[in-house]
Amino acid sequence: MQKTRWLLNGIVMICFMDLFVQLPVMGPFAQSLGAGSFQIGLAVGLYSLTNMLGNMIAGIWIDRFGGKPILLTGLLLTASIILLYPLVQQPTHLLMVRVLHGLSGGLLVPSAFTLVSRYASGRGQGRSMALSGAAVGVAAIVGPASAGILKASVGLDRLFMSLSGLLVMGAILVWVGAPKSTKGKEEEAGSIRVRESRSAFLAAIRQKSVIQSYFGAFSLMFAMGALTFSLPLKVDALGFPVQTAGMMLSVFGVVAICMFLLPTNRMFDQGSPLKLSLAGGLLVIISLFALSLMQHRIAMFGVMAVYGLGFALLFPSLNALLVKHIASEHKGKAFGLFYAFFSLGVVAGSSGVGAFTENYDTALRIAAIFLLLSCGLLIVWQFVRSGRRIIAKS
Repeated sequence: MQKTRWLLNGIVMICFMDLFVQLPVMGPFAQSLGAGSFQIGLAVGLYSLTNMLGNMIAGIWIDRFGGKPILLTGLLLTASIILLYPLVQQPTHLLMVRVLHGLSGGLLVPSAFTLVSRYASGRGQGRSMALSGAAVGVAAIVGPASAGILKASVGLDRLFMSLSGLLVMGAILVWVGAPKSTKGKEEEAGSIRVRESRSAFLAAIRQKSVIQSYFGAFSLMFAMGALTFSLPLKVDALGFPVQTAGMMLSVFGVVAICMFLLPTNRMFDQGSPLKLSLAGGLLVIISLFALSLMQHRIAMFGVMAVYGLGFALLFPSLNALLVKHIASEHKGKAFGLFYAFFSLGVVAGSSGVGAFTENYDTALRIAAIFLLLSCGLLIVWQFVRSGRRIIAKS
């Protein structure tokens, strides 16, 4: 059982490596092909946009065919599409490959997390999601760093080939070691009509906790998108060394991983997911505001550590908030929507805030205010619903 858990988290890490390896190289790659600023931005953003569609398609297929075959298909398909990058000679061809890559990559994360959630015991869902969060954190640290090293040492073409090989290795692990996922109950019981299944899923995602998890996912990644847009600009403007922004993001990742792996991860099963999410949101808000006011490097590193703590509270709590209120037969579609909101948040946070202002400190404050309003709205909603229940009982 323990070996299977580590295997699944290793697969989660490989799925996220697909995202994090390409992040630091795609913009320069587009520029080397002669792309203008608009095409460079489009090349970076198209992956996230089409990834949302892939997430939703994956959700439907997972509940119909099971998580394992969809994950296996996604890994092999994505590995093949990545091999098209070395053949690209002009910006328009790059945009076409980005669309295909985003669609196929969208199959990976929902199917991987569906396998993790279905394998975990009911009481251990929060801790299971925390361990998976650690796998994501490792990919966030190792991915960009390895991309830079490989690009400098063996070139961009071999970097893409190495990433493709890693995904093929992930597919082998899925084929050999991942547990066979059950299909949705609508497939097991032929008497249940598709229309009834859709109605049940729509009813499930209208639940308060599910809506809160989706809204929280969008808000968290909106803040993350704004941070990744603003932090490199601020570091450059303050005259810090080039690698400083990457090191600051690594600090946030290391702190989050420690929270996920240490015995502190028990809190995700013992505490309320909503309360942990709100506490994490508060820490992220404080961090974004503080970061917008600071100009000293050591202080900024300290703030990024606090941000990592907030992220560590939010990520598994939002996942647990979703998993605990969605039936097994709907988990594929539920996770597909969840990570579609993740992708949408990244696009809105980076591109949206970037279009609104070029000032990095203002962008950080906008993200903090948006997250503050989001947390406030969730608290008000919780009080209103509690008040209605009290009135109904009386």
